[in-house]
Amino acid sequence: MDEEKLAEITPGISRLERTGDGTFLATSEVKIGPVKASFSGELSILEIVEHESFLLKISQKSKIGNADAAVNIRLQPVEDGQIQLHFDGAAKLSGLLASTGQRVLSGVANVLTRQFFEGMEKALHTA
Repeated sequence: MDEEKLAEITPGISRLERTGDGTFLATSEVKIGPVKASFSGELSILEIVEHESFLLKISQKSKIGNADAAVNIRLQPVEDGQIQLHFDGAAKLSGLLASTGQRVLSGVANVLTRQFFEGMEKALHTA
């Protein structure tokens, strides 16, 4: 939940500034197929059940379209003090981003998700 660590491990984030309790101003640079776009907007951490779950809501705008997403994250203790992380979510795109990005969005989402969790794992091992 530390914004500096979160910005460091989240692919594409160039700026993450706390604006309130669980709310942030986020700026990101993301390449979707041949298009590179700068997005800015809000990131909120809601419905926090400490050590169990939270909802991550993202609302980003750019010149090529807007993206709104909600991701449910649930933490489940497993053996030997390890935690298993479950997540699922949905995104809604509009504008040029929705029409041209749809073909490559799934691949981009998979790559960004993998990079995020690799960054998280590295951060946890160096903490």
